[in-house]
Amino acid sequence: MNQLGFLPFVCISVQVVKHLEPFRLSLEKLKVVSTRLRKDMIRGLGKHTHHRAAVKMLPTFVRATPDGTEKGDFLALDLGGTNFRVLHVRVMEEEQKMVKMDSQLCAIPQEIMLGTGEQLFDHIAACLSEFLDSQNLKGQTLPMGFTFSFPCEQKEIDKSILIRWTKGFNCSGVEGEDVVKLLKEAIHRRGDYDISSVAMVNDTVGTMMSCGYRDQTCEIGMIIGTGTNACYMEEMKNVKRVEGEDGQMCINTEWGGFGDDGSLEDILTEFDKVVDRTSINPGVHTFEKMISGMYLGEIVRLVLMKLTEKKLLFKGEVSEALRTKETFETKFISMIEEPDSGLENAKKILTELGLTWDLVDARVVRLVCETISSRSARLCAAALATIVDRIRVNRGLPHLKTTVGVDGTVYKKHPKMQPSMHFLTPDCKIKFLVSEDGSGKGAAMVTAVAHSLSKHPHCMMVPPLCFTVRND
Repeated sequence: MNQLGFLPFVCISVQVVKHLEPFRLSLEKLKVVSTRLRKDMIRGLGKHTHHRAAVKMLPTFVRATPDGTEKGDFLALDLGGTNFRVLHVRVMEEEQKMVKMDSQLCAIPQEIMLGTGEQLFDHIAACLSEFLDSQNLKGQTLPMGFTFSFPCEQKEIDKSILIRWTKGFNCSGVEGEDVVKLLKEAIHRRGDYDISSVAMVNDTVGTMMSCGYRDQTCEIGMIIGTGTNACYMEEMKNVKRVEGEDGQMCINTEWGGFGDDGSLEDILTEFDKVVDRTSINPGVHTFEKMISGMYLGEIVRLVLMKLTEKKLLFKGEVSEALRTKETFETKFISMIEEPDSGLENAKKILTELGLTWDLVDARVVRLVCETISSRSARLCAAALATIVDRIRVNRGLPHLKTTVGVDGTVYKKHPKMQPSMHFLTPDCKIKFLVSEDGSGKGAAMVTAVAHSLSKHPHCMMVPPLCFTVRND
């Protein structure tokens, strides 16, 4: 056996390879995808064109990345579902590091998730009060970061309107309202502690900022996990929706919507179309559905189904499990691709799915997983290359050296992106840095930068309490 744990002489049929061919994107096709994204980004930045742009290019009102002089104590709240975290983060200038001093996990009962907005924010304020007591911080007025994982429309750095609830939340009186205002009102109702001003920022920005403190060349943030998104520092003169010409502003691209206008129709496979049609949000997040963790496993399952129906797998016998939507989990892909334990993992997974398999089947399944995850990496690389090259052109540089702060399980499990980057951006040298807790430490770092900049009269970024928004 070879190092992959599969017999080297096992042959893959020509028919299998033919079925996988639509997933194999050439370098030329990736460059075409990059060109289309570049045009969509310009459209999204435009004052009169952004409303019809598939790539929304949302201004974050964050005007600077860390410079290493940030210091102090900060709080962070991370609300992502039925639980939320409260963190105390200390930034130490002399040692150039962020330290999580302590944290606490707080549950949100079902009755609060479905109650009134006042009940929800009162609960958050109460849990924060309890945490401050436990840390002996009640006498201090600390800046704070808040990861708020719901679709919002950001009006200013300290004003963000909830568009709609997701993830099982349905608190009344919040949709269409400024969530910053609601939080501050809840804290004010308690009266036993206070906060300073509020800023809001997307969690991808938190990823960029947490990495930016460790590496000050970092000016791009990217997440490839359950969903996908990216942000970067754009020249203010190009951000037509916001007044001002000087300096830079971080832009939340919302690139998951790339292709929602049909621009990726020529590379969508029959399997992508089924995934979209059977999703909870047909017709939107086209790019995300081709590359993110929420969908990759289902794409693999659909391909395995097709090959089995064509009698190219499992002797043509489909199990009930394989026939059931979303039974092939995305984590199975990386398990089957493991260099040393891939064969054993494949055996176990296929058996659990009720399939009768042989070594040829196992090898075909591995090839399918490799093909789907490689397409994800190459598409993401094409999109990232578009951003990197835009920064280079914006600054009139013949060559750009930059760092990308990255987070998400798909990236961590499938580090196939970097080889594609070299060919797509020959004029740029790119380093990848994995984020350490972008929704916690990253939000605190945005707060720290805002706090630092607020001391300068020319600063155009509002100080302290940072509110991180995820448009999941």
